[in-house]
Amino acid sequence: MKSHLPKLLVVSLLLIFFINCKKSQNTESETQNSTPKLRGETSEPTEKHFAIVIHGGAGTIKKANMTSEQETAYHEKLQEALNIGYAVLEKGGTSLEAVQKAINVMEDSPLFNAGKGAVFNSAGKNELDASIMDGKTLNSGAVAGVSHIKNPINAARIVMDSTRHVLLSGKGAENFAKQYGVILVEDDYFHTERRYNQLLKAQKKDKVSLDHSAFNTHELIDDHKYGTVGAVALDKNGNIAAATSTGGITNKKYGRIGDSPLIGAGTYANNNTCGVSCTGTGEYFIRTLAAHEASNLMQYKNLSLQESFENVIGQIDDLGGDGGMVGLDKNANIAWYFNTEGMYRGYKKSNGENVIQFYKK
Repeated sequence: MKSHLPKLLVVSLLLIFFINCKKSQNTESETQNSTPKLRGETSEPTEKHFAIVIHGGAGTIKKANMTSEQETAYHEKLQEALNIGYAVLEKGGTSLEAVQKAINVMEDSPLFNAGKGAVFNSAGKNELDASIMDGKTLNSGAVAGVSHIKNPINAARIVMDSTRHVLLSGKGAENFAKQYGVILVEDDYFHTERRYNQLLKAQKKDKVSLDHSAFNTHELIDDHKYGTVGAVALDKNGNIAAATSTGGITNKKYGRIGDSPLIGAGTYANNNTCGVSCTGTGEYFIRTLAAHEASNLMQYKNLSLQESFENVIGQIDDLGGDGGMVGLDKNANIAWYFNTEGMYRGYKKSNGENVIQFYKK
């Protein structure tokens, strides 16, 4: 009996060894066919946040001065612009394309002081400005003082993409845009009776009227001050873009250029901080470099975007200026601030939020 024990022991040990080898092979196979997970990590990839925020101008926008027809018209057009821009982002498009498409909607509407609805200067002409900026590369493009470009923001985008320059103006900008197929229109395309009557009233009073400006009537096109339009977007790749388009101010001096086409004043975007579009008395936004100042306050003072906006508008207010700003940061946090009675504004985010507001809260 004793002579068989060593053999049985050897057989048992071999059996145990064989079973352990099989387990080890199975474990290695499972490891090769699966992705290691970190603690707290889920099997589904995290959806990246994206968002777009827009404005249609700031000013003496009071509910008492607005008819239900006006409210509906502005609300529907702002929502259309948001939807167009958001659709670009949702499909994986760039933030640059999103802001450009959103602004196109507002430029094609007579409701806003940009494109079709541009105001008249002191000579009875329309001079339009626009700018766009890429927060990833800090590349930017702008046009100023153009009178025949249907959608100035499209020309600004071509300046950014196809030249070494940032800003082109007047006839030179129009001739350049024509080479790239930008749609040009005759003077009468921009002529709306409401805007022209606004000019005549301003000239009678011998003053400059800062669009949407204080002729409180119940006509569809609201004249409450700064009708400049703007858009800022964050795409799925984490890139921010900002853009602004305007017709300037009623009865402005021929050749006057405001903040809207000036990078750092009316428009700014930087992936490290935020994207900003401004509306208001342009001279004050130029003097404070408003859009860039908001970015600097975030970067060097560690302020939130909302805190930065409040600080900058405070500076402008101290100087005697009016207006507002909208924007978002690299985490898709939306911010806006203004020192007027209201501002046409709205945003749409990938978390389902969709907000449009007119009046001061």
